[in-house]
Amino acid sequence: MHYKAFMIKYAEIGTKGKNRYIFEDILCKNINRKLKSLGAFHIRKEQGRIFVEALSAYDYEDVVTALTKVFGIVGICPIVIEEDTAFETIRDRVIEYVDNAYDRKNFTFKVDTRRNDKTYPMTSMEVNAELGHYLLEAYDKLAVDVHEPQEIIHVEIRKVVYIYSITIPGPGGLPVGTNGKAMALLSGGIDSPVAAYMIAKRGVEIEAVYFHAPPFTSERAKQKVVDLACLVADYAGAIRLHVVNFADIQMAIYDNCPHEELTIIMKRYMVKIAEELAKKNDCQCTVTGESIGQVSSQTVYSLSVINEVSTMPVFRPCIGMDKQEIVDISEKIGTYETSIQPYEDCCTTFVAKHPVTKPILSAIEKSERKLEGMIEPMFEKAVETAETIMCRYK
Repeated sequence: MHYKAFMIKYAEIGTKGKNRYIFEDILCKNINRKLKSLGAFHIRKEQGRIFVEALSAYDYEDVVTALTKVFGIVGICPIVIEEDTAFETIRDRVIEYVDNAYDRKNFTFKVDTRRNDKTYPMTSMEVNAELGHYLLEAYDKLAVDVHEPQEIIHVEIRKVVYIYSITIPGPGGLPVGTNGKAMALLSGGIDSPVAAYMIAKRGVEIEAVYFHAPPFTSERAKQKVVDLACLVADYAGAIRLHVVNFADIQMAIYDNCPHEELTIIMKRYMVKIAEELAKKNDCQCTVTGESIGQVSSQTVYSLSVINEVSTMPVFRPCIGMDKQEIVDISEKIGTYETSIQPYEDCCTTFVAKHPVTKPILSAIEKSERKLEGMIEPMFEKAVETAETIMCRYK
């Protein structure tokens, strides 16, 4: 069956009161941007619903796939639109709809009618009963089950009539662009792309920073992170990826600080640089993929010491998840296969044999004082020379 329109359902947006129209407008804009390359579409709002109407030929599967990656959408309903609201016309269109939408007419069903216009000459219950009666007459293998039907035939009577029975789940969340901007620390691992995805799902626009350390990390490792940013951008919208040359800072830490503290001190400088870039790019927070206890630098003690250098919020959406939960999300969003490619990032290249798991802040700060006078110009250079790559889904 070829559908010419989709009804878009949302959930959380409906709780925004007088600000709801702002969320709706941004959702419409995001839908329009997502569908722009797939055909001509008219997107409009109508009393708690958003409608996408095709103005040109389009590929159904491509459009549905695109819509399932727009945060804020909880349901995508392919619909039939009938301009004549007379009951006889509705009856004929519902019978025709069932004929076209279902190859086998041997399921249980119920009709669910909503009337936007309460002056309509029949009540919702009356429309339900009459349409059910005519469907049973038209298809003798159908059966009514109002409690646990296999299919629900929805009829919405507004200025026009909308008929649908299929609801394709959307990703939920809030539209990207409704909750500020974050700077995500993006490595080549499994966790950080998932963290960026989860923050974007809450309506946050994403920029990202990757710490590159040539010659210790390869150009292929850098390309892997660019690829991951592009995959996340399929959900989050275009991502500006800032590639920071971290090699000089890492070597200074390696040469002057206790090796068991390497990862903690390096991560403190990563957070500092990420925050500096965040401020330059109008971000209100930073985001990392850390999960409590996953590695030595992610113990509660370690995270507390790393957090101490930050003056803006550091969000960690994976913090309470185990590895399999994170892997499951990475597989769902398509980043897993890229994340497991065997190209090392700068942290794994410089990992200590026996890293500290309960760092003491005063001891870490004492070690960092050995870097005074040499690391400040390295820090400034790393920020100023960061390469910016625009990452869009390919």
